[in-house]
Amino acid sequence: MIYFHWIAGCILALAWFSRLVSAARGVPQVTNIATDEWNRTPPGTPHVTIIVPARNEEAHVEQSLSQLLELDYPNYEVIAVNDRSTDRTGEVMDRVAATPAAHGRLRVIHISDLPPGWLGKAHAMWTAAKEASGEWILFTDADVMFEPDVLKRSLSYAIAERADHMVLFPSFVMHNAGERMMIAFFQTLFVFGHRPWKVADPKTKDFMGVGAFNLIRRSTYEAIGSYQALRFEVLDDMKLGKLVKAAGFAQRNVFGHGLITIRWAHGAMGVVQNLTKNMFAVMSFRPLMTLLGAATLGFLNLVPFFGLLFAHGWARLPYAVALASMFGIYVGMSWMSDVPPYYFALHPASSLLFVYIVLRSMVLTLARGGVIWRGTFYPLEELRKGLV
Repeated sequence: MIYFHWIAGCILALAWFSRLVSAARGVPQVTNIATDEWNRTPPGTPHVTIIVPARNEEAHVEQSLSQLLELDYPNYEVIAVNDRSTDRTGEVMDRVAATPAAHGRLRVIHISDLPPGWLGKAHAMWTAAKEASGEWILFTDADVMFEPDVLKRSLSYAIAERADHMVLFPSFVMHNAGERMMIAFFQTLFVFGHRPWKVADPKTKDFMGVGAFNLIRRSTYEAIGSYQALRFEVLDDMKLGKLVKAAGFAQRNVFGHGLITIRWAHGAMGVVQNLTKNMFAVMSFRPLMTLLGAATLGFLNLVPFFGLLFAHGWARLPYAVALASMFGIYVGMSWMSDVPPYYFALHPASSLLFVYIVLRSMVLTLARGGVIWRGTFYPLEELRKGLV
């Protein structure tokens, strides 16, 4: 048993410590556009089209659209898409569009039917983009809240960096411990599995996409095949970034604490619900890959805690290194988000819940023969064909 502890502990210590060192070196390289340097109007004030797809978002869409109409930028339009909503989303959109502030700035598109071979959100964004007149297109979500200066800051940076696609990471609004616990784990998993500081390097395959803020040149969007290339892709936001990077275009991602905010979920189980549709797609809808992924997730995140408890003597040392590195990532994240580092103590609980999410996503998708997303059923066979 002691050999197991040394082998497992050293693997875990190397994995977590190397990621901590990589993040400590890389994260400071990611620009923060909330600083005074980027509080300026971009040269030429290019025309921007902001696209907001929504299905059953009556609780958020009025505030979101109202904030978009108050952006401190002179040259933009907003296209809001009511995607087959069964609540008052379309009515709310029309009411906002009828206000004086929206005159000449906001258009509403109502979609009543979904054509075969499309996911609803992808079809909504593709439909709106066909009507866009901007040199740049910003894809966002109906529950994202914008500060007035976010667009000018983002464009100033994108133009200065000659970027073709830019991602702004949102700030999460969290109202209880369950949300903080799960989002802290999600951010840790993100740092471990992705390298946002490598996205700008054309020599790497690292890419990024975030549904809350995907800003892309219209010419780039059309060159990668538009949303038609993502028409049946569940992870459309990330895969948009993948297409951009694979095509050789310049991609950037930035921080901007508080510039855009979103309440991603209500409670820990809200995170479970939100990610259930995604995790099997992350594993390319492959059961064996999903089982291996769940096992790897458990090994990386739970075994360091159990090892420290059950190993003896010096065999505890590599587990301690792994846990110290993990805690270091929590400390680093606390500087960029509103989750205190002491939520590290709840890491085992959030780890178990994430393993449950991965397995739940697979089991429900296989049992249903597909994914139910916003009230629409998408067959698994078609989803596999639509993977990018």
